Amino acid sequence: MKFDIFCSLTQAQPGDAFPPHATVLQNFLEQAQVADDSGFQTLWVAESHYSSELQRTHRQPVIPHWRGEVGLNTDFCQLASRVLARTRRIDVGSAIMNVVCNGGPLAAAERVAALLAWHGLDPAEQRRLHVGFAGGRFDYINRLSGVDARTDWERAAWPQVRSAITAEAAEIFVRLLSGEVLTSEDIPEAELGPEQFPDAESYRQALKETGSPGDRVVLPRRWQFEAVKAVPEPARPELLTLVLGSQDQALQARLNRFRPVRVFNLSITPPEVIEATHTRLAQAYHPSGGPWQRSYMPRTVFVFLEDRPGWSAERSRAAAREDAERRLRAYWTALEGTLDPRKVASAADNALIGTPSDIAQQITERFHPDDRLMLWFDFFTHDSAQVCRQMESFIAKVVPLLPSHFGSHQEAQLSSRQEAPAGPQSGHR
Repeated sequence: MKFDIFCSLTQAQPGDAFPPHATVLQNFLEQAQVADDSGFQTLWVAESHYSSELQRTHRQPVIPHWRGEVGLNTDFCQLASRVLARTRRIDVGSAIMNVVCNGGPLAAAERVAALLAWHGLDPAEQRRLHVGFAGGRFDYINRLSGVDARTDWERAAWPQVRSAITAEAAEIFVRLLSGEVLTSEDIPEAELGPEQFPDAESYRQALKETGSPGDRVVLPRRWQFEAVKAVPEPARPELLTLVLGSQDQALQARLNRFRPVRVFNLSITPPEVIEATHTRLAQAYHPSGGPWQRSYMPRTVFVFLEDRPGWSAERSRAAAREDAERRLRAYWTALEGTLDPRKVASAADNALIGTPSDIAQQITERFHPDDRLMLWFDFFTHDSAQVCRQMESFIAKVVPLLPSHFGSHQEAQLSSRQEAPAGPQSGHR
């Protein structure tokens, strides 16, 4: 089993106190160094753009009840450079990079290519860049970048149009980072059927405006460009891993035609869906990446660990449970404006909560020994001392309690440096 860290860099927290942005960034750097010293394998960092606090005043606010900033990491490439300069062993990953906004997939691919080229100049460097990518969670970010419905019929079928835009951007991004020379004509246009429209009139209007033949609406490409190639060419392309932040099965298979592309998942995803994803990707994963492995699908999980000197197990369990429910209640209220006790209960049931022995038992019961867990300690809190203490306690006291077939932490660290290469820089399957 492989253990990673997920950091949200959010300014929000329970209560009305919001720390300065500089404090949030300093806390993150402190936690990155502790994660590296403790021996976690990858530091995954959330990405967001523009002020979510200010978007509450927009005509179409997406998260009108969220106070504070959803995230302060607006540029993964700059952040990764900072982390790599301060640490010795830990990999760095984005969870996730939005490849639709701020110039779209061409600009995103160029930024990653530059980061990879600089990172690989040292021949002794073994740490990897794990670039998780997708189309972004909040529409207001893409709207601010000019990516929005262009016509009334696109607005009517926006969820489907948005998915097609994400797929278009993802393919451009992946193929440029595979070293291809690409034009927009190389990317297939998406097609929408009548079942993807809310009513017959918007469907007929789309057919008329696009001049689409037959009964499928051809969606005009979002990005038009002549031949382009991402530079600089990296000396060590094997240090880049791509991870898709989407459960779109067709898109997962589509991107793996060009190079190995892994997939994110959530700890709250039903077990049957997770197993089906592993089965499917065992067939679809690009062969240059080697056989598909369970650790290629990172799974986020909340961790509420209590291990204070002098506290009884009962007191520690109660404190951890209270802390978990307090933060989860605040999170769901901020996200949706109302509190759904079922969502709080569901998230708590899927979180890791309690003493080190409790959490070791929960991991053993809920997860496969070959899984990769993205442990989320900084969820809705700015108590950096507590976060760092919990990270250290997890490695020192939880990991040694896991059964031997989960593998030792030292073995996992070694195997993380010996995974299959990221694949060739070009070529189709």
